[in-house]
Amino acid sequence: MADPSTLFPGKVFISTALEALDTKTQMSGALIRVYLMRAAMAGIIIGTMYLTNYAIIAGFAEVGNGDLARVGAMVGAAVFGAALVLIYYSKSELLTSNMMIVSIGAYYHRTGLGNSLRVLGLCYLGNALGGLLIAVLVRFSTLIDGAVGEQVDLAVEHKLAYIGEGVTGWGDLLVRAIFCNFMINIAMLVVYNGFVKEDLAKCLVMVASVFVFAFLGFEHSVANTVLFLIVGLQGGLDVAAATGNVAIALVGNFIGGGVLIGIYYAYANDDTRAERRRRRRHPARD
Repeated sequence: MADPSTLFPGKVFISTALEALDTKTQMSGALIRVYLMRAAMAGIIIGTMYLTNYAIIAGFAEVGNGDLARVGAMVGAAVFGAALVLIYYSKSELLTSNMMIVSIGAYYHRTGLGNSLRVLGLCYLGNALGGLLIAVLVRFSTLIDGAVGEQVDLAVEHKLAYIGEGVTGWGDLLVRAIFCNFMINIAMLVVYNGFVKEDLAKCLVMVASVFVFAFLGFEHSVANTVLFLIVGLQGGLDVAAATGNVAIALVGNFIGGGVLIGIYYAYANDDTRAERRRRRRHPARD
C-alpha cells in the first residue's frame, strides 16, 4: 500500500489550519478585545496599502495616458500585494483567509455554526474598525486630494456600478469576488503546506496572488469596505449600493476561499474517509 504521505501531501496544511482555528476560537471567546485589535490592524494595513495603490496609479496617469497608465496599474497592484505579507507576519486577522480556516474546521467537525459565525463576524467587525480609523485620518488630511482622489472616486464608481446593472452586474461582481479569495487562499495554502520554508518565497507567493486580484479587478469584501468608508466620510457615497456590493462580495469571497480552497482541500486530504472506504471494500483484510 502506498505511503499515506504521498497520497495526502496536504495533511500539514490541514493540521496547520486546524491549529490556527483553535487559536482564533480561543481569542474570539476569552480574548475578544485582542482579537478585534488584531483584526483592526489588518483593516489598517489594507487601507494604507490601498491608498498607496491609487497614489501610484495617479502618479503614472499624470505623466501619461494609455500604456503608461496601464504600467501604473501593474506597479500599484504589485505594491498592494505587500498588504497580505504585512498581515501575515504581523499576525493580524483577515476575514477572507479566516473563511478558509473555519470551513476546514467545519469539515472536520472542529467548529460549529455558532463559533464559525463568531470568529468571522468579530473578524469583519475588527477589519471594518481598522478601516474606519484610516477613513477618519484621511478625512482630516490631503492624502486623497487631486489626482489620487480622482482615482479613488473612479474605483468606487466602478464598484457601485455592478449593483446598478442588475442581475448581470451582480453576477459579474460575484464571480470577481470568488476569484479574489481563491487567489488569496491558494497563496495561504502554499504558505501553510510545509513545503515552502523560506520567508522570501512565502512573500513572493503572497505578493503574486494579491497582484493578480488587484490588477484584474477582482472584488475583496474587506478592501471594498475600507474604500467605501474612506469615500463615505468624504461625502457622496451611495450607502445602499455600497452595502449591496459588500454583501455580494462576502458571498463570493466565501465561495472562493471557504469552498474552493477550504472544503476542497479538506476533502482531498481526508485520509480517514479513504480508510473507511478501503475497509468497506476489503473487510476481510482488517
